[in-house]
Amino acid sequence: MILSDRISEIVESQTLAMTKRSRELKATGVDVINLSIGEPDFDTPKHIIEAAYQAMLDGYTHYPPVSGLPELRTAIAQKLKRENGFAFEAENIIVSNGAKHSLLNAVLSIVNSGDEVLIPAPFWVSYPSLIQYAGGVPVEIPSTVESDFKVSAEQLEAAITPKTKMIIFSSPCNPSGSVMSESELLAWKNVLIKYPNIFILSDEIYEKINYAGKHCSLASYPELEGRIAVINGMSKGYAMTGWRMGYLAGPKELVQACDKIQGLMTSGASSVSQMASVAALDGPQDEVEVMRTTFEKRRNIFHTALSLIPNLPCNRPDGAFYLFPDVSYYLGGKTPEGKTITTADELCLYLLDKGHVSAVSGEAFGHANCIRFSYAAAEEQLIEAAERIAIAFRNLTH
Repeated sequence: MILSDRISEIVESQTLAMTKRSRELKATGVDVINLSIGEPDFDTPKHIIEAAYQAMLDGYTHYPPVSGLPELRTAIAQKLKRENGFAFEAENIIVSNGAKHSLLNAVLSIVNSGDEVLIPAPFWVSYPSLIQYAGGVPVEIPSTVESDFKVSAEQLEAAITPKTKMIIFSSPCNPSGSVMSESELLAWKNVLIKYPNIFILSDEIYEKINYAGKHCSLASYPELEGRIAVINGMSKGYAMTGWRMGYLAGPKELVQACDKIQGLMTSGASSVSQMASVAALDGPQDEVEVMRTTFEKRRNIFHTALSLIPNLPCNRPDGAFYLFPDVSYYLGGKTPEGKTITTADELCLYLLDKGHVSAVSGEAFGHANCIRFSYAAAEEQLIEAAERIAIAFRNLTH
């Protein structure tokens, strides 16, 4: 069978690939600690599950509108005004099958062949593939562990060319966990207002997992109105990954374009999941805060443990549930069997095979000398994982 060229151009998510590999190893009876998956290890709060059941009893079992049920679009608009101060109405919102779907809709609606899209590195693994799928050209802007994996306003401006059509970034960031501060975003805003033809996609899916205090967003600046869209969803903040609920809030013209694409691809997202999401947004937020404080405690424990490993620089991020240490020192090391580890990909395979800890190579995130650990795991697992990582690294010789 001869498949299309576009299929061969799509790069498989390294996050999903490593998670699959660790599950396969675990199925053989090996005690694997999986720190590769980007998913909260909590169950969805009970009142959200009960709302889904009630929605089914109430007849929410039919095709919903492509852009989403009015109840949810209104709840999202109210949430954005209440919590973020954003001036979006229900007509400015489209609900999709996860935030990834929302991102794809937006990229396909805006990016033409040859358009450049800025992606500060490290970036979420799928950004480059989404851009390339639309015919665009991803332009990476580098950062370092010393800069807390943040790109300065000067770097941002230096990357802009006449072909720049869009910028996509996440804060809190996957994979680094870094959170853009108000002053850092203000500096970005002062650059971007000089280039009115650049559209901004602000991926805020980790908004609720923030240890720095107030969540800040470029969408709060009126000067950028009409040329920015916020991507968010229910997966991370409400432990609703399997419900597949994401949304885009942005200019009405973009929402209408996304509606057109989504109508062609999937139509509306699950009506039951949508009503559950209404309950999540409008209901009690106690369990969201419990999850946030739990993740913060785990960050402190795991970061302290990794910091004891020699030659492993690691920033202490203010959000999400990832650590992204620089493993440059260990590249070039030899395993006890005499094999030389030359890449972060090989280092992750070595950690999985010898240390039985699953991680994701930074190559997939635009940082070839880093690896990503998720600390969405029990505290005792994190402590054990750090010990295994330390031993595995100690066994590499230079």
